[in-house]
Amino acid sequence: MMQIRTIDLTRGSIMKALLLFAVPLFISNLFQQLYNTADTMIVGNVLGDQSLAAIGSTSAVFELIIGFANGVGSGFGIVIACLWGANDREKLKKAVASSLILSLMLSAVLMIVSFVALKPLLILLKTPADILEEAYGYISIICMAVAITMLYNLGAALLRAIGDSITPLIVLLIASVLNIALDFLFMTRFSMGIAGAAVATVIAQGVCCIFCFWFILRRAKVLVPSRKDFSFDSALCRELLEQGFSMGFMLSIVSLGTVALQSSINVLGTQIIAAHTTARKLFGLLTMPFATVAAAIATFTSQNKGAEQYDRIRQGVYQANMLTTIYSIVVTILIFLSAPFLVHVMSGSSDPFILQTGSMYMRINSPFFIVLGVLLNLRNALQGMGRKIIPLFSSIIELVGKVIFASLLIPFMGYLGVCFCEPFVWSCMALQLWFSFYRSEEIRAVK
Repeated sequence: MMQIRTIDLTRGSIMKALLLFAVPLFISNLFQQLYNTADTMIVGNVLGDQSLAAIGSTSAVFELIIGFANGVGSGFGIVIACLWGANDREKLKKAVASSLILSLMLSAVLMIVSFVALKPLLILLKTPADILEEAYGYISIICMAVAITMLYNLGAALLRAIGDSITPLIVLLIASVLNIALDFLFMTRFSMGIAGAAVATVIAQGVCCIFCFWFILRRAKVLVPSRKDFSFDSALCRELLEQGFSMGFMLSIVSLGTVALQSSINVLGTQIIAAHTTARKLFGLLTMPFATVAAAIATFTSQNKGAEQYDRIRQGVYQANMLTTIYSIVVTILIFLSAPFLVHVMSGSSDPFILQTGSMYMRINSPFFIVLGVLLNLRNALQGMGRKIIPLFSSIIELVGKVIFASLLIPFMGYLGVCFCEPFVWSCMALQLWFSFYRSEEIRAVK
């Protein structure tokens, strides 16, 4: 049986290794974002601005729960990438077995919490009454299927941990086409409203999950544990949970700040919710290369930590920062030249207020994309080095910053305060992460 092709990130040209690993990962993230964005575009064009606002009002809750699930999977992948770099195949299989069990247990907890707290949270966030039920119908379907999301992200993280970013891409291509087709089918033919968009997303994630683990079973035998590997190892489980919770809580704390921000946005009215939803979807698409390079750096750093090559880690982070800086300059020029057109294409709206408001958000944020790229690279590099507390602390900085803006500044500045919130927070976080990375014992020891 032909084996999958993996990339050894511990030797050879750093830039070549990063690009070979990151390009398939970027295309995967692009299609992931596209099938999430398809919900917004189809809802906006087929169902109108009010349904678009209903999806937008749940975005912070979506990021809170799904972000935690994704973070845990990525954290498990970091541990496994380190074991792969250290060439410890026996412990690697035990780590995979423990990751599967822990993922299922955490999924059950998340589903119970979501069932109990979801609607009260939407009310707490001051979701407008005219879109509350529609919003709840959408997000409840997503959250009840969180186990599928967590297992898919774990499967993809396992493959990327051993240097395979091609297989998750193939899987996601299939699921993306399916998601878009089901969006149209459920919302137009079956008139399911935005609940149809949620069902389409869940089915697409399920297909991703099935295909990922099928590939692992057939072509990545090194990741397939035997029965004896499912024995309890307290030290290994603690290591997995520490790294998984660090990544999961980091993303959740970031999302808690977004929840606080969302509550302030929701009281500004349906039009602003719709404009902000569109701008955030554009933001997600245009900043995707940052997340891609940062994810590549996490795996790169983990493998090289296992191989104890800290000079290579430092060089890798520097080259990653150069990549994201060049991209930031290009995309900022694009936004300043064509923001209204991009907002119109994304939302399907011709409302001048929505076009102007969405454009304002993008034009204020884009000059700070350089800062965002650097902080994501540094955060993921520190995670890959096992420095779990520092990235978590940076997330707390983000939470505090967003709470301050939401409670003190937005009531006076309005939506302009929302636009300036994240650039300010990014700048504070980047300074803290820069100091922490370059003052770390391993990096300082590099000559």
